Amino acid sequence: MAGHSKWANIQHRKGRQDEKRGKIWTKLIKEITVAAKLGGGDLATNPRLRLAIDKAKDANMPNDNVQRAVARGTGSLEGVNYEEIRYEGYGINGAAVIVDCLTDNRTRTVAEVRHAFAKNGGNMGAEGSVAFLFKHCGQMLFAPGTNEDQLMEAALDAGADDVMTHEDGSLEVLTPVHDFSTIQDALIHAGLKAELATVTMRPENEIALEGDQAESMQKLLDALENLDDVQDVFSNAAL
Repeated sequence: MAGHSKWANIQHRKGRQDEKRGKIWTKLIKEITVAAKLGGGDLATNPRLRLAIDKAKDANMPNDNVQRAVARGTGSLEGVNYEEIRYEGYGINGAAVIVDCLTDNRTRTVAEVRHAFAKNGGNMGAEGSVAFLFKHCGQMLFAPGTNEDQLMEAALDAGADDVMTHEDGSLEVLTPVHDFSTIQDALIHAGLKAELATVTMRPENEIALEGDQAESMQKLLDALENLDDVQDVFSNAAL
């Protein structure tokens, strides 16, 4: 058994993202474009592109938008040249924060990220200052009530690294990054569909924040996520 209310935290986060659907589409289009540029347009050989397109489908993005983004990435259509950059820093009570960006203007992006940290009670750190506190992995979260024995057997047979049961009854499967799609397919084939499935930077340990501290930390995370160049924000804060 492990964790705080993992399920409630995930549902809260998904709800906040749904409120920003327009921004989600913009971020996904950038991610699809970069994934296609780096790994080609074939989903079978480009797991990053497949994951991005799966997320686009979950966000109800029209297929035309998806195909145009792929075409820009593979060079069939002209498009902006994006660069991947990661920033690290600290939030309320020393909580660790990782900010992944896709940008066509590094100078603009670093200024906006630094401003968001400073304005909301955090501060940027040096490269590598907090990344060691996180594990880069595939993550699938299953609702309370999912058959634990069935999930554990199917996940471990498919090559998952770990299956965890949380205090709220939710189940979490961790996978190697490169095997994420294969394991996800195996679980779906076994009748086990995750409520959340993504490649993430998962905190090794969480810092619980409550009351005013939790509210301040949420404002910092929102400010970072609302920046146009920011793709993902990861934190070890449990709100």
